Amino acid sequence: MKPFRFGVNVWNAKSRIDWVEKARKIEALGYATLTLPDHLTDLIAPIPAMVSAAEATTTLRVGSNVLNNDLRHPVLVAREAAAVDLLSDGRLQLGLGAGSIQSEYDQAGMNFERGGVRVARLAEAVTIIKGLLKGEQVTFAGRYYRVTGHTLSPLPIQRPHPPLLIGGNGPRLLTLAAQEADIVGLSGLTFRGGGAAPPDLSGWKTASVDERVSLVREAAGEDRYARIELNALVQRVVVTDHRRRAAEELTSRWPQLTPDEILQSPYVLIGTVDQLVEDLQARRARWGISYYVVFEPYLDAFAPVVARLAGK
Repeated sequence: MKPFRFGVNVWNAKSRIDWVEKARKIEALGYATLTLPDHLTDLIAPIPAMVSAAEATTTLRVGSNVLNNDLRHPVLVAREAAAVDLLSDGRLQLGLGAGSIQSEYDQAGMNFERGGVRVARLAEAVTIIKGLLKGEQVTFAGRYYRVTGHTLSPLPIQRPHPPLLIGGNGPRLLTLAAQEADIVGLSGLTFRGGGAAPPDLSGWKTASVDERVSLVREAAGEDRYARIELNALVQRVVVTDHRRRAAEELTSRWPQLTPDEILQSPYVLIGTVDQLVEDLQARRARWGISYYVVFEPYLDAFAPVVARLAGK
């Protein structure tokens, strides 16, 4: 089993000082990574924010969770990733996804194509990005991208390339992640109607997690699977002595799930610190998930768990 590590997904900053203080606090509390989402809404832009967070800290890894592939050409993603890795002394974790929110595409005047097309485009982008970050001269002619004789300079510090996370929930995307990523990001969320409708949470149920993990193992093959790190993006952390009551209250927000399904899901953490520690250990034993990312509002509440389990 891989050792536990933990991250915080941060959305915004009020000022440079506020951002610096957040980054330093996350590092001081023992979290391994500070990651940023990528949406065309009131969130700080991830790439410059990563550089700033790295400059303010000494060991904290910085990353995207995850960049929307459709918003950037893969050559530019590779060039910016190499620069961030260089400027952070080799602390970049590059997260990529296929995009999921149609309203953002509409606002930017972009076509929101079906999921299979977005994943196929991401697959081509990953081939280009990995090749460039390895230092190869890339010539690529695909359905969506064409690159001719391009190389990167300067190259990233981490070799052969910074750790690559591919995150999502659909079978095609997880198959791609299993075959290409260093970290497979499990969200359990299926966005319906281009994000206009509430997400489908059936992927949070234990049987569905079993299926996703089995899919990743089969798609990766045993040798590669042994090297992959499995990640879960946690949607809610509730530290409480009244575990069952908290789960029952959350059914009003997530009526698709029963209290028991909420308590058993790797995407929700409810209970005392001791119970959370036990739950994470049991979930690692069952699914192999060792890398958990929580959202910023929960970083203080979850910190005692980080102190107990990080690196173990």
